[in-house]
Amino acid sequence: MVRGELSGNPDQVVTGLAGLREAMPHDVSFLANPKYQAAVKATRACVLIAARDLQVDFDGVVIRVDNPSEAFAELVRQVAPPPITFRPGIHPTAVVASTARLGKDVSVQPHAVIEDRVVIGDRTVIGAGNYIGHESRVGSDCLFYANISLRERTNVGDRVILHSGVVLGADGFGYEEVGGTHKKIPQVGSVEIGDDVEIGANTAIDRGRFGRTRIGKGTKIDNLVQIGHNCVIGDHCIICGLVGIAGSTIIGNHVTLAGQVGIAGHLTIGDKSIIMAQAGVTKDVPPGSIMLGAPAVPHKEFKRVNAAIQRLPEILAKFHDLK
Repeated sequence: MVRGELSGNPDQVVTGLAGLREAMPHDVSFLANPKYQAAVKATRACVLIAARDLQVDFDGVVIRVDNPSEAFAELVRQVAPPPITFRPGIHPTAVVASTARLGKDVSVQPHAVIEDRVVIGDRTVIGAGNYIGHESRVGSDCLFYANISLRERTNVGDRVILHSGVVLGADGFGYEEVGGTHKKIPQVGSVEIGDDVEIGANTAIDRGRFGRTRIGKGTKIDNLVQIGHNCVIGDHCIICGLVGIAGSTIIGNHVTLAGQVGIAGHLTIGDKSIIMAQAGVTKDVPPGSIMLGAPAVPHKEFKRVNAAIQRLPEILAKFHDLK
C-alpha cells in the first residue's frame, strides 16, 4: 500500500493508525521528523513507518519509505470513513437570486443566500448558512463549509476550500480624524483568491480601499488570521494561526509566516523568506531571509543577543565583583 521495504515480522497484526504518543500496541505509526526520535523509544506502536536512510531505535516492525508523512496519509485515506459528500441541487430553504448563474452540479445547502449577479462554477459546494454577496464570482470544484461570508464583488478561483467563519471582503480598517472624530474612509475595492487556496476557520481578509486584496495560487492560510486591505500575498505561501498583516503589505512567493507573526503595513517580504513565531516585522525583509524577534532581526543575530541576555545575571555578578 505504501510501496515500502519491510523489516521485522511480516505476520504482525495491526488494528489501527495513530501518532507516536497516542499509539496503542496494535497501531501503525510514523516518524517524519528525526527530532521526534525520543518519542519512538516511548511509543507502544507495533509498526513504524520511517525514511529509508534514517536510523531508528525501535523493536517492532519498520517499513522504510521515501516519504513517511505521505505514506501514513495514504494509509489514512485507505481506512478512514469516506468523506462527506453533498448532492447537487438547491435546498428549499436557500435563497438564490434570479440573476445568479450556477454551473453544473452545484450544491447549495440549507439557508444559504446567493445575491444578484453572482456566478458559481461547476461542482462547487455552498455550505449551510453561506452568504455570497452581489456580483461575486466563485470558481469550479470549490468547497465552502458552513457559515462563511463573501461580501460584494469578491472573486474566488478554482478548487478553493473555505472553512467555517471565513469572511472575505469586509471593509478595511480605514479612518481619518476630522474635527476630533474618526471618519470612515470608503473601502470600494475587492478581494481576489487564487486557485487551490485553503483558508482556515474565522480568518478575515479585508477588501481593498481601492483596487484589490489578493491571495496567490496554492497559498494555505490557518485559522484566525487577519489580512488587511490592499495586501498582496504571493503564490504557495504558508500563513499560520494568529498572524496579523497590516494593510498594503506585499508578501512574495513561497513565504512562511509562523504562528502569531505581526507585520506592519506598507512593507515588502521577499520570496522564500521565513518569519519565525511571534516575530514583529517593522522593516522590509530581503528574499530568502529567516527572521525572529520583535522587532524582527535575522535569526542568527537574535540568537546571539538572546544568548547574551541569558548570561546577564552572571555578567552582572562579575561586574559587581570588579566594582
